[in-house]
Amino acid sequence: MVHLSIKKTIAIIGAGPCGLSQLLAFKQAEQDQLVELVCFERQAEWGGLWQYTALTGTDSCGEPIHSSMYRQLWSNGRAKAGDIRKFIQFRTAVRTVDFDDNTKKFHVTTEDLTNQLTKYLTFDHVIVASGHYTIPNMPDFEGISKFPGRVLHSHDYRGADEFVNKNLLIIGSSYSAEDIAMQCYKFGARSITISYRSCPMSFRWPDNVKEVPLLQKIKGRTAYFKDGTNVDNLDCIIVCTGYRHNHSYMAENLRFRTVGNLYVPPSLYKGIFWYAEPQLAYLGMQNQLYTLNMFDIQAALVRDVFLGYVTLPDDKSQKQRQKDISEWQAREQTLSLDDHEAFSNLQTDYIRDIISCCDQNTVPKFDLERSNAGMYKFFQDKRDNILTYRDQPFHSIFFPDKEAPTSETPWIKNTDDSIEGFLQSIKTV
Repeated sequence: MVHLSIKKTIAIIGAGPCGLSQLLAFKQAEQDQLVELVCFERQAEWGGLWQYTALTGTDSCGEPIHSSMYRQLWSNGRAKAGDIRKFIQFRTAVRTVDFDDNTKKFHVTTEDLTNQLTKYLTFDHVIVASGHYTIPNMPDFEGISKFPGRVLHSHDYRGADEFVNKNLLIIGSSYSAEDIAMQCYKFGARSITISYRSCPMSFRWPDNVKEVPLLQKIKGRTAYFKDGTNVDNLDCIIVCTGYRHNHSYMAENLRFRTVGNLYVPPSLYKGIFWYAEPQLAYLGMQNQLYTLNMFDIQAALVRDVFLGYVTLPDDKSQKQRQKDISEWQAREQTLSLDDHEAFSNLQTDYIRDIISCCDQNTVPKFDLERSNAGMYKFFQDKRDNILTYRDQPFHSIFFPDKEAPTSETPWIKNTDDSIEGFLQSIKTV
């Protein structure tokens, strides 16, 4: 293991799940006085996407609301126990990041949103952990701007109770579309029409839920679809068409760009390091089946590479880094969009590759095969019954003999979405 004689200065952008994983990974190195860490967080609290707020639009400082969370989703974490809050500067937005080829340093401009103070800082490394599920992708459809009902993106969806007895059109065919459709069904929407672009989800939907091909136009309260069918008397349109990667604060030559939400992001060596300048890392930029565990593994590799604990096998030239990226991209391009198990295998193999590159003494360990099998079961449970798959227990990937508790009340009948309500309802063994 290499021991550094001079502290590395490292900036982390974002204190959401990825940023917190990175801070936890660096914690021991900071205690050993190997690094100086600072994490910039635009919000007043950590948690990123998982920091629920009822607000939509902009916050009190005029910044866009980051969270896409709604009441029927919640999570808890380990950040408090990790004692990493001291590294985070809250209400601080990163405005610019550029790189000096001569000094090999990053210049970062930040703004204190509370006091309107601008700072100009220099770092050895920058880690972008600001996520990519916050800038809505809003496709334009003929007539949608004149629709007399409500139009919203899933980013601004906060709960199903406002859609009771409403006729809904949901545009999209991924997790948000499926989940919001079932939440609205559960809370009493009158009818739900789901419009897909490429592949229908093809679950066994309840009677008042149906899938139709791509929306062509809106006229009044009527939607017309690619197959010639239409739906009348719509009250609301919920657009679940994903998000755009937006890193406008990064200099042009450092800015990650992609078309679509890919499992193998372009320009990122090992899905993490900027191909042209590996002193820069992006965390969690890929489409995700694995989430928090993958972020921990990525953060471990960033730590090991930036502190010189490991040397990556292909990190000798930009050409070799691009070759590694291209090989993973070629594999993704062979997969069918509706083959969820194949994408699970792809991301499992990706994580296995990242683990193999890390310092084996410190990399987080979990049972990849059990985790992948759990995702297979998740997909099959949904195919079996879209209304009951949430009631199925899963086994821990850390403790093989432990199974998740299940609720006494089936999900479809349980309208108490609080943590307290869940804890009171679970079956005790």
